[in-house]
Amino acid sequence: MSDAKYFQRGKIQELRAELNSDKKDKQYVKKKTVLKKIVANMTMGNDMSPLFADVVDCMKIPVLEIKKMVYLYLINYSRSKPDMAAKAVDAFVKDAEDANPLIRALAVRTMGYISVDKVVEALVDPLRQSLRDRDPYVRKTAATTVAKLFMHDKELVESEGLIDKLRDMLTDSNPTVVANAVAALTEISERSDQIQLKLNMSIASKLVAALNDCSEWGQTYILEALMFYVPQEMGDAEMLAERIAPRLQHANSSVVLTAVKVIIYLMNYMTKDDEITAMCRKLSPPLVTLLSSGPEVQYVALRNILLIIQRRPEVLKNDMKVFFCKYNDPIYVKLAKLEIMCRLANSTNVDQVLSELKEYATEIDVDFVRKAVRSIGRLAVKIESTADRCIAALIELIQTKVNYVVQEAIVVIKDIFRKYPNQYEVIIGTLCENLDNLDEPEAKAAMIWIIGQYADRIENADVLLDDFLYCFLDEPVEVQLALLTATIKLFIKRPAAGQDLVTKVLKWATEEVDNPDLRDRGYIYWRLLSTDLAAAKKVVLSEKLKISTESENMDPMLLDELLLHVSSLAAIYHKTPQTFIHHTKVRRLIPSPVLNRKVNGTSTSIQIVNGEPSRTPDSNARTNAAGASERTSNNLLLDL
Repeated sequence: MSDAKYFQRGKIQELRAELNSDKKDKQYVKKKTVLKKIVANMTMGNDMSPLFADVVDCMKIPVLEIKKMVYLYLINYSRSKPDMAAKAVDAFVKDAEDANPLIRALAVRTMGYISVDKVVEALVDPLRQSLRDRDPYVRKTAATTVAKLFMHDKELVESEGLIDKLRDMLTDSNPTVVANAVAALTEISERSDQIQLKLNMSIASKLVAALNDCSEWGQTYILEALMFYVPQEMGDAEMLAERIAPRLQHANSSVVLTAVKVIIYLMNYMTKDDEITAMCRKLSPPLVTLLSSGPEVQYVALRNILLIIQRRPEVLKNDMKVFFCKYNDPIYVKLAKLEIMCRLANSTNVDQVLSELKEYATEIDVDFVRKAVRSIGRLAVKIESTADRCIAALIELIQTKVNYVVQEAIVVIKDIFRKYPNQYEVIIGTLCENLDNLDEPEAKAAMIWIIGQYADRIENADVLLDDFLYCFLDEPVEVQLALLTATIKLFIKRPAAGQDLVTKVLKWATEEVDNPDLRDRGYIYWRLLSTDLAAAKKVVLSEKLKISTESENMDPMLLDELLLHVSSLAAIYHKTPQTFIHHTKVRRLIPSPVLNRKVNGTSTSIQIVNGEPSRTPDSNARTNAAGASERTSNNLLLDL
């Protein structure tokens, strides 16, 4: 709060006069005060660029606090004043040789932020010196600066051999320096079309050894880099996974999830089933622990867990109770837990799950109740032995006469009828008692489908359909399509009862509606009925494909890619990074002699082995996003 007084609009002339005052200021107190005012005004959006030359003159003051404020000012205005920024090059170079390591690091880092050609050119020599500086803080700052410089001038970084310098830093004695070098190399690899990071077993082992002495974020960087290691021999993946496993007990959720990601990745290269099973058991406790964190961390964990259990269902298979919803869980956490409960449900725990779902269906939150009712239907479709109990639970819910519960129950009962034809038709009478409560398109369409499908068993099916047809032209397309097909089914099964209705519906569908799908379907039905009633019967009453919950499973290729992005936004959105971040490289499982999953894709690579580049065909390189053409890429093989 003591600095709040500086956040007042100041006049350029007054600030310049104070900054250039000749009064004695041994401790530079007045300079600090004026610079704080300038930075505060800059933060508020006031234009302080006219003071550029005056602020640059303050770079010669050997006080760290003043230099920080001057550098912050330079970073902010260097784009609008590139010529003035170039005049500060000499001061930057001088600071890069200062006796104070904090000033040396600050100078190099600030130059990396200023995207002015003269500053970038002048940065190379100080940066090269900083990469081998005696102080680890300077070295780790310089490593990060190489990545920043790469974003501005890729060719300069490659021609000056700075990437090789980063590679050499992976053997640094300081783990923080190693972590920053790894982070920089990973960033460069992700942003370059020609360079791909590729670790060998030796480097991977050294990185794992550095984990114990790194900060939590350093551990995350190193674990992330291990995703670029491709096991080539039996036992390599198992050994590396065992060494990473202690990170699963870390207090930081980012470290835990990144460790989970690396282990899930390494499982693709494990050859022994018992090793994979044992590793899956080790993954369960840390994931359960994450669910005792705050709701935001819980949600991130749940979205990642949903991906993991689709590939490795044995993870968390015995931990169903941790996914039971608490009364104070936010709705987004509750919905995520419901999804996981349905996927983990099996014949041994289904009674517990069904009991919980019935309780959730009586809650107040409408969205949560709908999801719970739909989940009961999914259980019935997924586990045949529990279908009877699920139907009984749905009937109980329908009898509550709560509008949205009744409608959701009818929607899922339609799926159950499709899954188990001719088994539960006895409840149709109960469903028909609730027709007046239907006002949602999906529920209406489901009920109409049931009436049409069992038109030969429902005595007053023609009356029920006629009631729905009263507002045919005003209904949504989904309901209109259901009505059209149900009426045709009624006519085929009971021609006398459906004669009048079918003529009326076909006339509306072909002459008075604008939707092309509905109109085309109407014409097809009309012509079928007019030319060949037997053919119409085969088409309309053909055997439906069996419904199953497998249709809700994610595409295997998409799942494989998302599992390589666990602990990132991609795993939360369940979308590949390319859909929301441009120019992102596609990740694929890289082929190797021990890969137990088939992966395609070949390209040409440059491997740097013992400092000598050699071009070789490399089937281990990534394919491009579209897979339409192969590109020539450089593999940065870190082989020390």
